[in-house]
Amino acid sequence: MTDRIHASAQRPHRHHWRRDVVELAALFCAVAVADSIANLVVHGPRGPILLVASAVALLVTAAFHTWWARRHSHAPPPEGTPPPTTTTATAATTSLWRMRTTVRDEPGSLAALCTALARSGVDILTLQTHPLPEGGTVDEFLLRAPQELPSADLTRAIAGAGGRSTWIERADAHDLVDTPTRVLGLATRTALDAAELPLALRQLLGRCTIHSIPATTLSGRPNAGADAPVEGVLEATVMRLRDPSGGAITVERPYLPFTPTEFARARALVELDARLGPRVPRSQDVLTLPEGNEITVRRADGSDQAAARAMHDRCSERTLSLRYHGPVADADRYLGHLLSPRFGRTLAATTASGKLVALGHLLWDGDETEVALLIEDDWQRRGIGSELLRRLVSMAVEAGCDSVYAVTQASNTGMVAAMRGLGLPLDYQIEEGTLVITARLDATPVRSRLPYELPDEVPYEHRYELP
Repeated sequence: MTDRIHASAQRPHRHHWRRDVVELAALFCAVAVADSIANLVVHGPRGPILLVASAVALLVTAAFHTWWARRHSHAPPPEGTPPPTTTTATAATTSLWRMRTTVRDEPGSLAALCTALARSGVDILTLQTHPLPEGGTVDEFLLRAPQELPSADLTRAIAGAGGRSTWIERADAHDLVDTPTRVLGLATRTALDAAELPLALRQLLGRCTIHSIPATTLSGRPNAGADAPVEGVLEATVMRLRDPSGGAITVERPYLPFTPTEFARARALVELDARLGPRVPRSQDVLTLPEGNEITVRRADGSDQAAARAMHDRCSERTLSLRYHGPVADADRYLGHLLSPRFGRTLAATTASGKLVALGHLLWDGDETEVALLIEDDWQRRGIGSELLRRLVSMAVEAGCDSVYAVTQASNTGMVAAMRGLGLPLDYQIEEGTLVITARLDATPVRSRLPYELPDEVPYEHRYELP
């Protein structure tokens, strides 16, 4: 086809005689009109007057054209003209806000809110609408507002536009992720690790307190509040969901009532967890101790309860007392609680022969997070505890925890040294011989998932030596 185009371009054009005739006719007409006008101007009775009038008309037309061109031209402004001012706000002069307000469910309600925000110079980045069963809707906004605009003025503007029960707080760049993307990410994390469900619920619902209530207490008696129905219960600022592993999950958010939409999203995550069943990442690390022995660090769950009980029985009374601060009435039930992914994450250290010699726990305690270690006597003072604690703190940082605390005794010098070895700011509180050490963390995740947290489809084994 290219050759055909080139041939057409090189082919000489045919000369048509009709075009020459038309051009000659147009030329003769133009000459005749020009001759008539010249005779009228020179030989007519008012020729000079007509000539002067024509000149004036031409001058007026030229002046008008010049004025119009300068007024509507796209050419650069003359030198010395000050640049035009712009009202576009930059990131340095704006603030991000998350806001919720309740409006009547009628045409024009949302338009009134948007108009009020526009008058205040506020840009709407995202919007979610949560219908209410009793009528009305809860509108959730992510806003970019001028930095000098106080939140009180923003709330008053919304109230004047018909909004009520308005709640507002600062947002950050993480809130710029749209809701479907965030929900899919939380579902993926929950699918990979059963221990992620409480964290996923917290990130989905914002600042809230989550409690996992087992079906029975550690003493074997039925637990009050653990009988949530299958469909769950929503009561204003509290929702109760049935835990797939038994018992119930309660979520409380006193400062802001839950909406039916949020309840449906939370219940969908719990149902996903129930369908997938028990699961934990199977990746592991192989560590070489200073004396040359190798241990394997991996995630542990309920399937390790028998091995954990065997290690428990090999530990001395002093080691168990430092860990539990007293006698343990039912070790099997207590270890089952600790190994459940619903209450936190557990790391296990095993020898080359597969014997479990150490456990490290990261336990969700409402709004707080506890770390705890239990190391068999013969394997203490070899760096295993410090390594497990460092990994537990890394998981807490990734989970967005503000701090972790350890409850021990003042005489437990090994745990105190391991906490100090983290290199984090520590707070100490002593009450009747019990020492609570709190390490303050940076809540922003600073690293990707640890090797043993990778998906099961990506087996990982890493070897390195402990110092």
